[in-house]
Amino acid sequence: MEILIKASQFILSLSLLIVLHELGHFIPAKLFKTRVEKFYLFFDYKFSIFKKKIGDTVYGIGWIPLGGYVKISGMIDESMDTEQMALPPQPWEFRSKPAWQRLIIMLGGVFVNFVLGIFIYIMLMWGYGERYLPNENVKDGVWVQDSLAMSLGIKNGDKILTVDGLKIKKFSSLTLEFINGNNYQIERDGVVLDKEIPEDFISQLMDRGKDAGAILHPRYPFAIAGISEGSPNKDSNLKAKDIVTAINGNPIKYFDEVQNQLDKYKNQDISITVKRGKETEEIAVKVTEDGKLGVGILQLPFTDLEKLGYYTLADKEYTFAEAIPAGWNKSWKTLTDYIKQLKKIFNPSTGAYKGLGGFISIGSIFPDEFSAESFWNITAFLSIMLGFMNLLPIPALDGGHVVFTLWEMITGRKPGDKFLEYAQVIGFVLLIALLLFANGNDVFRLFK
Repeated sequence: MEILIKASQFILSLSLLIVLHELGHFIPAKLFKTRVEKFYLFFDYKFSIFKKKIGDTVYGIGWIPLGGYVKISGMIDESMDTEQMALPPQPWEFRSKPAWQRLIIMLGGVFVNFVLGIFIYIMLMWGYGERYLPNENVKDGVWVQDSLAMSLGIKNGDKILTVDGLKIKKFSSLTLEFINGNNYQIERDGVVLDKEIPEDFISQLMDRGKDAGAILHPRYPFAIAGISEGSPNKDSNLKAKDIVTAINGNPIKYFDEVQNQLDKYKNQDISITVKRGKETEEIAVKVTEDGKLGVGILQLPFTDLEKLGYYTLADKEYTFAEAIPAGWNKSWKTLTDYIKQLKKIFNPSTGAYKGLGGFISIGSIFPDEFSAESFWNITAFLSIMLGFMNLLPIPALDGGHVVFTLWEMITGRKPGDKFLEYAQVIGFVLLIALLLFANGNDVFRLFK
């Protein structure tokens, strides 16, 4: 059922983005009286699931869910309609239109993607606001339990100050900032230290497995989830949701401080102090020979930690006017982060290519249960990503056509139809190779 929910959200989001992207080409083409022969969601090789002709345009749904397209008369595109191109140009054809009109038609899809992403982020800011843990509010530093974080030279209690010289706004963005960054700065015992992020950090991150989670965590109190059956403290007065505040009189605030204390009392009877609601209580317990109490650990939600005084969350609400710059800033941050990651993918030594994923990876970022906020957040991200990817100067993409059109506008010389045909084939082969590699990565990770 979870897979079905994820897949449904993915298909809905992808369909929306494809239709609106192609509409971005369709509308200016119609405005400039250019004939659009087909408007398709998904590809229709050999047959269509649905099609209907209205005017000069056939609207339909294909059976291959790898995108969509508009077929514009007189244009070298994925249809490779060389027969049409061999005929004399007609007034309604793309190739007969002025270069500036062709440029607008080709940029229309990308324009819609960027505008859609910005619009969604603005509406999300207005409708939901933001609630997060500011990095500056993690005043006692981080909890390090991941071997990759340890290899970076980070210790319990370190405060992460900056990555590439920029202050971190949200604690939850730390892993992403390390992915995109090259160096970072920490504060340890009042001393500021500068450290480098290894070039192969992304490769190491990917080798941990997709379910490994964040590399750094805020420090949590020692909250008890329950007593295990084999625990020597099964019959003690410990209860679920008790928060341990001292061990044998030694105060503790965070869970990462517990083991050092328990190791001092292996196989001994001691007392611990717990906070239960507004009361505190001393409880006699037994420490096992390996320094354990035999209890489960409860990870309290941030809302509870805020009530207990451990952290102060930022809770921002925006008027519509305030949501506009906030949505714009989030869109810009999303785009620049994506560009940084793409640069690292093209540097083999980073190992970032291991993280390149296809449809399974994209589908997996949707939640197991439908959430309107999550759905639209992911859709906004995908819209901006799709817009940028289509701007890449690859002949089979919008960006390739834009480059050729700009060349014509600057030099006054239009590339020949044969050149455009060959360029389209080369670009298409590159895209298929990239598609196979990305989806091959997905399959490899599934079996791994």
